[in-house]
Amino acid sequence: MASTMQTLEVSLGDRSYPIHIGQHLLSQAELILPHLKRKQVAIVSNTTVAPLYMAQLAEPLRMAGVKVIEIILPDGEAYKNTETLNLIYDALLQNRCERSTTLIALGGGVIGDMTGYAAATYLRGVPFIQIPTTLLSQVDSSVGGKTGINHPLGKNMIGAFYQPQLVLADTETLKTLPARELSAGVAEVIKYGLIRDVKFFDWLESNIVKLMALDTAVTSEAIYRSCQNKADVVAADEHETGERATLNLGHTFGHAVENAMGYGVWLHGEAVAAGTIMAADLSKRLGWLNDAEVARISKIFKAANLPIEAPKLGVDKYIDLMGLDKKVVDGKIRLVLQQGIGKSVVTSDYPAEALRQTLSL
Repeated sequence: MASTMQTLEVSLGDRSYPIHIGQHLLSQAELILPHLKRKQVAIVSNTTVAPLYMAQLAEPLRMAGVKVIEIILPDGEAYKNTETLNLIYDALLQNRCERSTTLIALGGGVIGDMTGYAAATYLRGVPFIQIPTTLLSQVDSSVGGKTGINHPLGKNMIGAFYQPQLVLADTETLKTLPARELSAGVAEVIKYGLIRDVKFFDWLESNIVKLMALDTAVTSEAIYRSCQNKADVVAADEHETGERATLNLGHTFGHAVENAMGYGVWLHGEAVAAGTIMAADLSKRLGWLNDAEVARISKIFKAANLPIEAPKLGVDKYIDLMGLDKKVVDGKIRLVLQQGIGKSVVTSDYPAEALRQTLSL
């Protein structure tokens, strides 16, 4: 079937790679073959995605002479841990996979993060390809080389920066996405408008209903503009020493929610949405956002069927969990806050009492 494909590049010198976005890309082996060092791949997926899309990806590769190893993991954020990671290593070792074997992540953010981390660490580094099947992974986690697993004490605290060879975002996979997962992905789309692209935010306000209905043109445009924003940030700050930290708008609050409620109870995007509302509230207390701007932010998250209230964990619990965050420097919790829609800042320079007021809502 015909496909209209858009391509953009993450510019990282000799580690640059393309992002292909379009319909019916999974079965186009010719997009993958140029990125393989040898004709052997290990496709890592999960029990939900594999029955839907494994054959569609694997069979054209086999027809092209590629040896395909299938690794199927349990599904869910609760399995993003060392035990599940070892299942990948077990399969790679049992099949005597070499340094030229390419790992392919077929699934959402959990599969992408774990496969990437396995690729970064197996034989001290093997190539990998991201084929994200959820909106959240297509617009965020598959791009930029952040890989890792969770620890009982903190989310994504163990990992590596390790870039893929290719990202292949087939928008057809979104048609099998549960409504709740779609909304979770839209949270990350909205984030790009909030942190750095006010024109995109304005466009999203006008097109949010069509995006939620997975209108083909609107969905492709939203993914493309999100990936372009992510690619620009990553190219400027690969290892998150500056601007890249702004991509974590709402995440410090949100990770605390995910941890406290139990990984997977709140979806990542749901927790980020509620966390972004908390960041907006604190930004308003600092005089950086006005009531009308906060109302616009709340309205678009509500239109995406996302929560705008976080669970009441208690102020001290929030502060304790937020201290288990990659952005903490010298014991100070650094937060991504907003100085207007489309403008964000990473800071630890805020009154402690203002934060406590936000957390007590």
